[in-house]
Amino acid sequence: MVRYVVIGGGIVGLATAHRITIDQPDATVVVLEKEPRVAAHQTGHNSGVIHAGVYYKPGSLKAGMCRAGQASMLEFCAEHGIDARVTGKLIVATDAAELPRLRALHERSVANGLPVDLIDGDQAREYEPHVAAVAALHVASTGIVDYAEVCRVLADLVTKGGGEVRLGARVTGLRRDGATTVVETTGGAFVADRLVNCAGLHADRIARLAGLTPSARIIPFRGEYYELRADRRDLVRGLIYPVPDPQFPFLGVHLTRMVDGSVHAGPNAVLALAREGYGWGRVKPRDIVDEVAWPGLWRLARRHWAYGLTEVRRSLSRKRFAASLARLVPGITTADIVRSGAGVRAQAIAADGALVDDFLIEQAPGQVHVLNAPSPAATSSLEIAKHIVARFDE
Repeated sequence: MVRYVVIGGGIVGLATAHRITIDQPDATVVVLEKEPRVAAHQTGHNSGVIHAGVYYKPGSLKAGMCRAGQASMLEFCAEHGIDARVTGKLIVATDAAELPRLRALHERSVANGLPVDLIDGDQAREYEPHVAAVAALHVASTGIVDYAEVCRVLADLVTKGGGEVRLGARVTGLRRDGATTVVETTGGAFVADRLVNCAGLHADRIARLAGLTPSARIIPFRGEYYELRADRRDLVRGLIYPVPDPQFPFLGVHLTRMVDGSVHAGPNAVLALAREGYGWGRVKPRDIVDEVAWPGLWRLARRHWAYGLTEVRRSLSRKRFAASLARLVPGITTADIVRSGAGVRAQAIAADGALVDDFLIEQAPGQVHVLNAPSPAATSSLEIAKHIVARFDE
């Protein structure tokens, strides 16, 4: 009987545990989550989008898993009564200078086999009457869902499948014992024949505890959200995104109508002062030391300091945030938006300063470590889970 220990009760960890219970019903599976609930961090703080796979390099893990994940996530939600909707979205060019990038995105989408249409401004306003666009990419297969609800269902399925989800169990140490790994936690010790590290914001630290030298380090970027006041939600029907800058993995401040009818705006991307730094007041010296000690951060900063400064200014000014939204929907004013929380993205950065663009999964005997799984990891989670389980059989 194979003993699996999965570290992390976010969507990738829970999807992996669920996959194990399906594929290997005789195995034992324990999910260790340090928080008192599942989906407490990245999964529970994202914008709830089921991505189609527009942005990702053809042939990459992200491209393949996102497209497959869009279908498998919708199928999973339908099977388990979770409210998920295919709404489509617009990626809009607000001036002629953005048209080459929009066309390049269209070409990439076609290469990824996606149902997309390059449309003019008038056609864009048939979907979103208040949008400012000289042209747009309509992505029909994009959807929305509450990923925290998906996690609650996954956790229940893990338990029903004979597994266990241990909450409040923070990992304090890892050590090899022959062919097994002993996982020491605040809730006791667990022996793993196969260890899966899905610790998100702390994934690189868990890998180092296990004796690995990860090829990248997690640097936390906070993404802050506003939402439209209830009486202004009519300005947005679905999802409206800007044309992204291909130098960065961030998609830019955008507008998303959620499953509950609210319209969220954001996120931006500012360097956080703690791995769980959901506000400027959250500062953790150990995390800051981790950041500044990594040469990749300094190399990134030297290349892109102007971008970072713009994001900080937008973070500190509601007026600037509203102005970014008004580029997409001119009717939005500062008075129309209110604060609506934040999330922290676990972004892996290589030593040379490169932002790791694809999912990064590294392996050691009896161990798989997920070291970079930002968006579209939630969309792709059921496919990432299959990939992780298969890695043990290679």
